[in-house]
Amino acid sequence: MSRKPVLSEVEGAGFSEDGRQLVHIAMGGFALLLRYLSWWEGAVLAGVAIAFNLYALPRIAGDRLYRPAESARKYYSGVTLYPVSILLLLVALPDRRDIVAAAWGVLAFGDGMATLAGRHLESPRIPWNREKSLAGTLAFVLAGGAAASFLCWWCRPVIVPPPYPWFSLAMPFVAALAAAAVETIPIRLDDNISVTVTAGAVLWCASLVSEDLIAAAAVSATAALPAAIAVNILVAAAGYFARTVTAPGAIVGAGLGITILVAAGWAGWALLIATFALAVVTSRLGLRRKTLLGIAEERGGRRGAGNAFANTGVAAIAAVLAMLTYATGPALAAFVAALVAGGSDTAASEIGKAWGRRTYLVPTFRQVPPGTPGAVSLPGTAAGLVGAFGLGTIGAAFGLIPYGALPAVIAGATIGAFAESALASALEGPGVVNNDVLNFLNTAIAAATTVVLLKGAA
Repeated sequence: MSRKPVLSEVEGAGFSEDGRQLVHIAMGGFALLLRYLSWWEGAVLAGVAIAFNLYALPRIAGDRLYRPAESARKYYSGVTLYPVSILLLLVALPDRRDIVAAAWGVLAFGDGMATLAGRHLESPRIPWNREKSLAGTLAFVLAGGAAASFLCWWCRPVIVPPPYPWFSLAMPFVAALAAAAVETIPIRLDDNISVTVTAGAVLWCASLVSEDLIAAAAVSATAALPAAIAVNILVAAAGYFARTVTAPGAIVGAGLGITILVAAGWAGWALLIATFALAVVTSRLGLRRKTLLGIAEERGGRRGAGNAFANTGVAAIAAVLAMLTYATGPALAAFVAALVAGGSDTAASEIGKAWGRRTYLVPTFRQVPPGTPGAVSLPGTAAGLVGAFGLGTIGAAFGLIPYGALPAVIAGATIGAFAESALASALEGPGVVNNDVLNFLNTAIAAATTVVLLKGAA
């Protein structure tokens, strides 16, 4: 981590935060074994590590490695979740032990060195999260990137076919940068999970890129870039002066719009605009009632930078993959599904807040007051389905996906929405995650589900 633990976390007989982080870093050395182990052997060892950390380590180390707040919840402590995150990656990516090793390096060396630097070096704080320091974040990127690059290169010989050299040496630094950025988000999700998953996801996406497509993509991107910059600056400025987005939201939205227009063309950009328009319109429906109930969107419904990336970040990534990989069809399906999920979920939420008189939690369907995190209503669910159908149809009409893929897109968006509701009811209230994180997960689940459904139907 890149923050200094508060006093309540460092108090306690025998506990040493520095000692904990040194052990955290040292455990990254076991990633060297992934060059010699099969994925299932690595998974078995990760399982043994989980059991050891749960039952043997407390007897050996006592409370020296556990923060006082973790004493009563060792099952959910970082000490336990560390090997759990490695096990999850091994199961998810059994053929890419280089990615698992690199993500492990980011977690062990990046996260550990960030905490040490944050505790012992004076530096400015991160503006959006005062608990994080610039020194800690910089240490995260440099130490995590260097360790991940070495481990990715170390495991390269056992990957068939071997990854591109630039992937093994350079992309781990990108993964470390992305994980460091996620680690600064002011949420309470354990960083052993968020850091590892982020680094692994970035590396997996980069592993899909085909080197022989990069040059052609660079030529087409250069040709499209001037128009993309001009039109997105105009749209962002119009959104700002119309009070639909904040200044940071306009900047991030413009960047995402440029990326999508360059990578997915005018058809992809048009779907993005349709999605944004649906969100703006539904946010203003029933605004008086939502305001009276205290459940209206913050800033009068203006979208901020976090909201922009949460709803369209996955789509932008999918658009880039459509341009840089030979899996253009699945990538475009993921692109459409992500935008459809973001737009339809916003419509469902806003319509539900405006006209939903009875709202229920997923998955228990216990009745709760409107505006409760994760609550769904019949009008909201119906609006979400209509929105998904409408946006999906636009995507098909523009040639981004065949009409036959429309049911998979709608199903993916619906599954993503219900998954988000279930996660919100469990995690948003306690502050483990915020709404932007949930929106990002919604679009990611929708994209992945759509691709899996289409692959199964092929």
